[in-house]
Amino acid sequence: MDADRAFEIQSDWEVTRMLRMASFPPDRAGIAQWFADHEREWAAGEAYRFAVELQGRAIGVIDVDEISQGEGEFGYWFEQASWGRGYASEAAKAVVDFAFRAIGLSQLLSGHAADNSASGHVLLKLGFRPLDTVERSSRSRSGTILQRRYVLPASAATE
Repeated sequence: MDADRAFEIQSDWEVTRMLRMASFPPDRAGIAQWFADHEREWAAGEAYRFAVELQGRAIGVIDVDEISQGEGEFGYWFEQASWGRGYASEAAKAVVDFAFRAIGLSQLLSGHAADNSASGHVLLKLGFRPLDTVERSSRSRSGTILQRRYVLPASAATE
């Protein structure tokens, strides 16, 4: 995955409207900076981002970021053509395993817009448990959204 491919995927409103921190239309310079920060964040143990590819073409990103005090924020986004095909669930299992086994996190937090039930299904499949629903700012929607939040303790991921 490179910044140009991420820009292409995030140029789809149906994708970006589900991303709380992304802008729409996407900001090419902001995406390029996000990519430029990856190596430093990885080396510092602040964030780990993984491209998901299908037949050599990037279709999405799964990441663990905002790492602090044994917790990390788990997130993902995929091109619309890849929705509903199980790619998010399959790739996410590997990243959850990485978060607990390689990084040694004690729990992951995640969330999705209340109107994005498909993401909730992915999180539940991974073992995440509903935590609460809160109002959050959404850069892509230029306002606030209801966000359903989830938690996955390391002990529950290994059950």
